[in-house]
Amino acid sequence: MSKIQLRNDALLRRHSYASALWPQTRNTLEANLAQIVLPHLIGARIAAAYHPMRDEISPYPILDALDAGQRAALPWFADRDAKMMFREAPATEVGPWKMLQPSADAEVLAPDVVLVPLVLADRHGTRIGHGKGHYDRALAHLREGGNAVRTIGIAWEFQVVNEAIPADPWDVPLDAIATPTEWIECK
Repeated sequence: MSKIQLRNDALLRRHSYASALWPQTRNTLEANLAQIVLPHLIGARIAAAYHPMRDEISPYPILDALDAGQRAALPWFADRDAKMMFREAPATEVGPWKMLQPSADAEVLAPDVVLVPLVLADRHGTRIGHGKGHYDRALAHLREGGNAVRTIGIAWEFQVVNEAIPADPWDVPLDAIATPTEWIECK
C-alpha cells in the first residue's frame, strides 16, 4: 500500500476514533500518555510539542507537567512557505495554517526533545505525517546545527503498526513512540 493510501486510511481511522471518545475518556488517555512520557523528559531543558488538531492526541498534559526550569516550545511559521521553527509556548495567535502558534515575539528555542505528531508510525520509528514535511525539515535542521535532539512520536495506540512503513530518504526516524499504554524505543 502506498504512503498516500496509508495516510488517508489512518486519518479516517483517527477521526472516527477521536470523534467517538467521551471527553472524560479522552482526558484519561491523555493523562496516561503524560505519565508514560514524563519520566523520559527528565533532564530535558526545552521540550517542544505541537498544538493539536481536533483528532490528534494532545501533548498539553505533558507540557503542563514539565518541571520548574523546563521550557515548552511550539511550532511557529511566518507564512505557509516558511521553515517551521520552535518558539516558546504558549500558543496565542492563529498562524498561516489556521492553527494556534506562539507570538512572533516569543523567543526562538532549540529543543532537546521534540514530541512529534503523527498519522501513522511503525515500531522502527518510520513516521507518516500530514505530508508537508515540516517536521522532517525542522528536525534535520536542528540536527545539522549540532543539536542532539531526541524525537518522541505521540499517538493513539492504533496509530502504531507492526508492519514496516516505507521510508523516503528525507524521513527523519523517531527515537521513541509513546501511546497512552506503551513506550516503544525505536532504535
